[in-house]
Amino acid sequence: MSRKPGGFLQEASHQIAAGGSAGLVEICLMHPLDVVKTRFQIQRGKTDPTSYKSLGDSFRTIFRTEGLFGFYKGIFPPIMAETPKRAVKFFTFEQYKKLLGHASLSPGVTFAVAGLGSGLTEAVVVNPFEVVKVSLQAKRNAFTEQPSTFVQARQIITTEGLGFRGLNKGLTATLGRHGVFNMVYFGFYFNVKNIIPVNEEPTLEFLRKFGIGLVSGTIASIINIPFDVAKSRIQGPQPEPGEIKYRTCFKTMATVYKEEGFLALYKGLVPKIMRLGPGNFASNIFVSSLFLVSISCFHLNLRPNK
Repeated sequence: MSRKPGGFLQEASHQIAAGGSAGLVEICLMHPLDVVKTRFQIQRGKTDPTSYKSLGDSFRTIFRTEGLFGFYKGIFPPIMAETPKRAVKFFTFEQYKKLLGHASLSPGVTFAVAGLGSGLTEAVVVNPFEVVKVSLQAKRNAFTEQPSTFVQARQIITTEGLGFRGLNKGLTATLGRHGVFNMVYFGFYFNVKNIIPVNEEPTLEFLRKFGIGLVSGTIASIINIPFDVAKSRIQGPQPEPGEIKYRTCFKTMATVYKEEGFLALYKGLVPKIMRLGPGNFASNIFVSSLFLVSISCFHLNLRPNK
């Protein structure tokens, strides 16, 4: 049975609104952890004079030298990008999932492949915003001394252009980061959620979903973080001004591994897990709730007046 165009557009608008709202909520709550994660990823070993000794040291140092708003450096690019990014992520995931439903694939493979497709799609949308965000987060001056988002973007475009050495640098790493994360997260989350029985007690049901979301985000973060480190190195400041050391995704990974060791590919893992585990769980709950509410309101509006 074919779907009516109006029904498809209505469903799409609900998915986009729910996904966009979830992204905005998450970024406002979790951005300080993203700043800390980026700082860890761009520091080059213990010999780096700007390196942090620990997670606690990074929070104390940022607060002491840059103030409270230092934790919100580069927040405007994510605010501008996260809403369309999340909208694209959840909408395309649902569409890829329905498209894959015509193929004879197991549910596990369907969720994973749909997640991979949604991650690759959102990466293309978000990458230019990520370039601006990382460049702002890397600056260690006071928040009031920072250039605005638009000034920073214009400077990048003027000096480096719009291509893969400018506003779209690090695209391959961003594709890997988002594609791998969504593939693992959606594949694990929805399959495990269907295996573990639903609990009728609201508190226990909340803990069930929270636990699955946290484990899903943790596993996905552990698997995809080498792409995240490569992305931050490519999009962040280079070690020597005027000389591009980090150019491509896999070459950057190889350089980091050779010069700093295997564990350097996992820099920023703790704040990343702290952000993405609960953050993606909250997004899924928010999206599901808002989607159901909007659908219910839509159907109520369709009822004829008595």
